[in-house]
Amino acid sequence: MSDFAHRLRAQIAADGPIGVDDYIAACNDHYYATRDPLGAAGDFTTAPEISQMFGELIGAALADVWLRAGAPEDAIFAEVGPGRGTLAADALRVMRAAGFSGEDHFVETSPLLRAAQARAVPGATFHDAIAGLPPRPLLLVANEFLDALPIEQRIGGEQRCIALIDDELRFTRDGDISETSPARDAAVKALSIHLATHGGAILIIDYGYHEPASGDSLQAVRAHRFADPLANPGEQDLTAHVDFAAVTRAATAAGALASPIVAQGSWLERLGIAARAMALAANNPERTQEVAAARRRLCDAADMGELFKIVALRSSGWPEPAGFRG
Repeated sequence: MSDFAHRLRAQIAADGPIGVDDYIAACNDHYYATRDPLGAAGDFTTAPEISQMFGELIGAALADVWLRAGAPEDAIFAEVGPGRGTLAADALRVMRAAGFSGEDHFVETSPLLRAAQARAVPGATFHDAIAGLPPRPLLLVANEFLDALPIEQRIGGEQRCIALIDDELRFTRDGDISETSPARDAAVKALSIHLATHGGAILIIDYGYHEPASGDSLQAVRAHRFADPLANPGEQDLTAHVDFAAVTRAATAAGALASPIVAQGSWLERLGIAARAMALAANNPERTQEVAAARRRLCDAADMGELFKIVALRSSGWPEPAGFRG
């Protein structure tokens, strides 16, 4: 058992049960601060690590909306939760080719991940929180960021907590679960206020749903396998499905405009991933099967194509990014 797990258990034993939200916050803070969780040697793989096509198409979408907004010179590229910086590097390569020359800003608290991001995007400026982003028009990406923010769970109106029972971490109650996430709402609100005040566009990509839903979506992943969320606290990735309807409500209430919510696969196909895959394979014949497999993984309904959703937020003076209407 890790030192963190011992401290958490001692805290619960002394102070009593903690909410699911506090548990997620404490565990994920420790988890992300102490390791690089990505790739084959880590616990999970995100879309940018699957193929450069993902980040390139995001870059193309952001470059296009920037150009249609009049190519404001003071606009900045930003990413919240940038992983290793892979998505940003791929996106910026396309954006630079389109004439974008703005600054690069990352919202990241993990020293280990900051180091990887600095290698991927030299010269990027780092911030501990969304509030630290400069007062400029944003071209921002949030890929698999909201899913790692804490959720609250309730059963019959009562908060579901985690207690130490018979020397084991256990949930205090079971039953029909409803989930909300004030932490996600706050993050979306902060981003939307920035848009409404300074202009710009944001792409939010994550796994989740856009119809009313209930039930327990809290999950843990360790070594690319699902695990018990209460086992090995601080040593595995804790996430929950994102309520995209709640995201759009929080955004519009804060003054941003929201696009339709679409499936990741549909969005990538509309942006031209088929043509990009053909060009990539033509230039790298030895990678033809790899490129085709990556496209399937990103777009097919049986893989990430339907589970992952995307929504665009924008200020009233900016056009809607491409790919959100058939």
